[in-house]
Amino acid sequence: MAKDLKMVPGQECHWIMPREGGMKVDGIVFATEKIIGDLQGTKAIEQVRNVAYLPGILQASLAMPDIHEGYGFPIGGVAATDLNSGVISPGGIGYDINCGVRIMVSNLTRPHVQKYLEQLVNSMFLNIPTGVGKKGSIRLSKRELEEVLIRGAGWAVDKGYGWDADLEHSEERGSMKGSDPGHVSERASKRGSDGLGTLGSGNHFIEVSFVDEIFDDEAAQSFGLFKDQVVFWVHSGSRGLGHQVCTDYLRVMRRAVSKYGISLPDRQLDCAPVMSDEGKQYFAAMASAANYAWANRQVLAHYVRESVRQTFGESPESLGMHMLYDVAHNIGKIEEHLVDGQKQEVLVHRKGATRAFGPGHKDVPRKYRKVGQPVLIPGDMGRASYILKGTEAAMRLSFGSACHGAGRALSRTQARKTISANELREQLSNRGVFVRSATMKGLVEEAPDAYKDVGAVVEATACAGLAEKVARVRPMGVIKG
Repeated sequence: MAKDLKMVPGQECHWIMPREGGMKVDGIVFATEKIIGDLQGTKAIEQVRNVAYLPGILQASLAMPDIHEGYGFPIGGVAATDLNSGVISPGGIGYDINCGVRIMVSNLTRPHVQKYLEQLVNSMFLNIPTGVGKKGSIRLSKRELEEVLIRGAGWAVDKGYGWDADLEHSEERGSMKGSDPGHVSERASKRGSDGLGTLGSGNHFIEVSFVDEIFDDEAAQSFGLFKDQVVFWVHSGSRGLGHQVCTDYLRVMRRAVSKYGISLPDRQLDCAPVMSDEGKQYFAAMASAANYAWANRQVLAHYVRESVRQTFGESPESLGMHMLYDVAHNIGKIEEHLVDGQKQEVLVHRKGATRAFGPGHKDVPRKYRKVGQPVLIPGDMGRASYILKGTEAAMRLSFGSACHGAGRALSRTQARKTISANELREQLSNRGVFVRSATMKGLVEEAPDAYKDVGAVVEATACAGLAEKVARVRPMGVIKG
């Protein structure tokens, strides 16, 4: 299917799949020629085409440079739909609603932390529940869970899990409007009652990194970054609650497609009109799960700070462990964008894609407004990750969106078949990375070789004009599920 893409004349790293048949818009993939070549034989490009069939889709079916096959939408897929004539599709948001990432900076430096690295990683591994089905120490009553689903990270801060300033530097201040716990099923609520403050499995991680290179001095200064500085990543989502919300509403959407006479090329795109009862109910449940995820990352960040306190005997405040930013990867949001030259409220589906608003935007924290929103791009636990900034061009090209990570190169099954656990541990050790994982199976599935080169993905993102490089960081220590 990749052969159907043609480079847009005069626009490097922009590839077009012209509208045909039942497609309502073109497909656009932001990528280098090599990334396009690597997509040959995969289903991801076909999924870009399929998304273009959605009723009410605006401008184009978009895919970021980390594109790979997902459920319905490709991972790395972005689509904006009209609120009145368009639809909302759980496949365009994902099972792990508001899987996302945050970074805390510090005034710690690499040489100092290196001496205590194993102690620090072991402390985090002891303090943070990791792995499939792990339960946290926080037990939420029905009323408390409802507060979490409405207030998100604000609930956690009020309970002592963090600082008020953390909210200033979170997308949506860590709490999305439009949530309604009444549309979250009893089963989903039960799965969320003891999952807060747990890391989970899969690609979720906590990472200790150091700033390896600065590309943009002004933005780095605005973000509080400096060479050899140690920073802390938290990557997790809405856990079992979010997964159940998606599962519940996929059943609802399957019936809705028939009810509203929607024709789709793939049943995984099942959807409902945004303003229908089904669409409104799913949006309210999705927003509730998104708020749970923000609360979860807030609690996890608190546990990281406490682990640092235990290791170094100093308070997180004195060590300057401030939040740089928190971004969502799997989410649907009502935002104002220019469509055909007119400002319009639209529903933006971001499936494995990061918001990347440019300089001057009112939703970018005041501290960063001059340079643009921080865009956080985790790579893999053996190589590097990047901190970027949003651009004005992204607002025009991608509804203010950019890539969200490296993107998988191997499925989890392929990784287990081709990667040796012992060789992986030796490889990571040789790179100076200390890792703790709940299982060796989970570690192998997340090996560096299972992922694309994040450097190539970031270069493609910059080439397309969606975000610009600020800093590169390299891993020192990681805990995995």
